[in-house]
Amino acid sequence: MDGELTNDSARTGALRIDGTQDGAQGDCARDDSARAGAMSAPIVEVRNLVKRYGDVVALDHFDLRIEPGEIFGLLGPNGSGKTTAINCILQLLTFDKGDICLFGEPMTPTRYDLKRKIGVVPQNVALFEELTVRENIDFFCALYVDDRRERARLVDEAIAFVGLEDYVKFRPRKLSGGLLRRLNIACGIAHKPELIFFDEPTVAVDPQSRASILDGIKQMNANGSTIVYTSHYMEEVEEICTRIMIMDKGRTLACGTNEELKQIVAAGEKIVIEAEVPEGALLRIQSLPHVLGAQYDAGQLSITCENGEHNVADVLDELAKAHVRAGRIWAEPPTLNDVFLEITGRELRD
Repeated sequence: MDGELTNDSARTGALRIDGTQDGAQGDCARDDSARAGAMSAPIVEVRNLVKRYGDVVALDHFDLRIEPGEIFGLLGPNGSGKTTAINCILQLLTFDKGDICLFGEPMTPTRYDLKRKIGVVPQNVALFEELTVRENIDFFCALYVDDRRERARLVDEAIAFVGLEDYVKFRPRKLSGGLLRRLNIACGIAHKPELIFFDEPTVAVDPQSRASILDGIKQMNANGSTIVYTSHYMEEVEEICTRIMIMDKGRTLACGTNEELKQIVAAGEKIVIEAEVPEGALLRIQSLPHVLGAQYDAGQLSITCENGEHNVADVLDELAKAHVRAGRIWAEPPTLNDVFLEITGRELRD
């Protein structure tokens, strides 16, 4: 990644005092008067954000708008600027130019009233090895909640939510990878934040733990939290995100729903047919108006088409004209992974 939310500062930074100066910060709440009151304001609004590391431009006039109640997927190759953007939003990094508003208010390092509404679940597990499961959750919850009785209730609810009731006296080194991930989540969400940032929360966990984590995120969203989700697992993003942004080189390349993104790529439906296909029939299929490519190998015809309603019927019609009997047939629409690779390219990133 382009830098990770890797340690306790990523989570405790929500309330720490930052000794550095604020980035260039305007008042993006000024435009709220043109909206139908504060309730209509986006929960996250970033305008014209620029962040440089020397001569390297990490964020290049980056814009972002997330509405309350969304599960927003933020995608990009390694080094695309995802984590830099999140760290700037959380005021863990200064920046050169731009405006950041959360909950309709300008965000600065000292806006603790806004930071109390935020939860962060970093990619690298950020826990204290000398504390038990309960003590870890209580420590991070105490950053936001002073009242001990209220905090005890919230800690109990977080433990139950992630299913760690049988492990409350365990220390992190005694937990499996999946349990550690669940504890990491509990520490970030115990104070019931309205806005939660998840940075690749399912890295290196088994399928059961992954399913449990994704179900938990959907439940948090159903309970009223807005989610910002980063992952390299495209199937996860397709499953849970209501809207998705793909960024690279510090800029937005595309943004929309899963289906909207699939409409913008040239590669549409993929069709595979088991059959003995003569060369003449293959050439006619390759010349069909909506066919982007067709290959035949070892009794299997593979076709890539533009999005259309009659692609399979058109191909089968050509096979019928050549007196070819089709065996198994299957077709699938483009995946988010197809969209991602077409937009960002296939070259490897560091």
